[in-house]
Amino acid sequence: MSIMKGPAIFLAQFTGAETPFNNLENISRWAGGLGYKGIQVPTWEAGLIDLKTAAHSKDYCDELKGVCAQSGVEITELSTHLQGQLVAVHPAYDEQFDGFAPAEVHGNPKARQEWAVNQLLLAAQASRNLGLSAHATFSGALLWHTLYPWPQRPSGLVETGFRELANRWLPILNAFDEAGVDVCYEIHPGEDLHDGVTFERFLEATGNHRRCNILYDPSHLMLQQLDYIQFIDFYHDRIKMFHVKDAEFNPNGRSGMYGGYQDWTDRAGRFRSLGDGQVDFKGIFSQLARYSFEGWAVLEWECCLKHPEDGAREGVDFINRHIIRTTDRAFDDFAAGSTDEAGNRRILGLD
Repeated sequence: MSIMKGPAIFLAQFTGAETPFNNLENISRWAGGLGYKGIQVPTWEAGLIDLKTAAHSKDYCDELKGVCAQSGVEITELSTHLQGQLVAVHPAYDEQFDGFAPAEVHGNPKARQEWAVNQLLLAAQASRNLGLSAHATFSGALLWHTLYPWPQRPSGLVETGFRELANRWLPILNAFDEAGVDVCYEIHPGEDLHDGVTFERFLEATGNHRRCNILYDPSHLMLQQLDYIQFIDFYHDRIKMFHVKDAEFNPNGRSGMYGGYQDWTDRAGRFRSLGDGQVDFKGIFSQLARYSFEGWAVLEWECCLKHPEDGAREGVDFINRHIIRTTDRAFDDFAAGSTDEAGNRRILGLD
C-alpha cells in the first residue's frame, strides 16, 4: 500500500516583509496552523534559508528542521526556480532576467550564469544535509524565442540548443547524483523543457541521466492544451514532484493560447485557485495513485482573482479530499474462493 504525502505548500508566492510571512519560524507556524504538513522552500528567500550555510552545515539544517517541526510541518523540497532559469538565458532576455540574480552580476551574463550554477551546487548539498530526495527547478531556455518558427529554424538548431543545455546541466545533475537527490524540472512555458517532447529531447541529450526528472504541474500543460492525464502515463517513472495548481482555458474570437499580451485577468488561459478552474484533479490523483506516486502534493497558489491567503486556506481541504490511500486488496475479494492448480484446470475444462 502506498499513499501520497500532503498537503504541503510552496512558499514562494507568500513570503514578504510582514508577519507571518517574514521568516521561516513565522511562516511555518502559519502553514502548520492552516493544516499543512509540509512546506516547499524557495532558496532565493534569505529570510527562510541561508543556502550557503545549509550546504556546509548539517547542524544548521537540523536547526531549520527543528523550527519547522515545532509548527507541525517539514521541509518537503528546496526550490531554485529563479537560479535554474539563469543556467541558460538567451541574450534577448538578459536585462529582464538580471533581476533574478544579485546586483554584482547584473550586465554580466557569464558571471550571472556562474553564480546560478554555484547556487544549484549549493542546493544539492543543502538538500542532502536536510535529508531530502528531490529538488525543484527550471531548466532555463536557449530556444524559446524560436518556438513559433518565423523565420524558419535552420537545420540542426534545435539539436544544438538541447546539446548545449544538457552540457550546462550535466555537472549539476552529477552533483545532485552524488548527493542522492533527484532534479525535478518544472515543465513550463518559457523554458526549453515545456512539454513532453522537449523533456524527452533533453533527457536523451543528458544520456538519460537518472537524476533528470519532472515536477508535474497540470496547469501549465492544460494551458498548452496537452492531455495532462495521459502525460502521467508517459512519464510516471520520471515524475518525482507534484504542484497542485488549477487553471482555466476559455478561448474566444479575440484571444486564445498566446494571450494577446493581455494581463492575466483578461487572458483566455488563466491560473486559478484550487477548485476554481478546469483541471480534472480527480483524474490526476487517481492516475498518480495508479502509479504509486509517493511524493508530496504541494499547493502552488497562483490566481488572477482570489486573495492568496484564501487560496492557501482552501487548499488544505481540497488536497486532503483528493489524496487517495491506495488499497491492498481487490474490491471483490469477499467473493473469492480457495483453489489450487488442479482446481483451476477443472474450471478450464482441461481435465
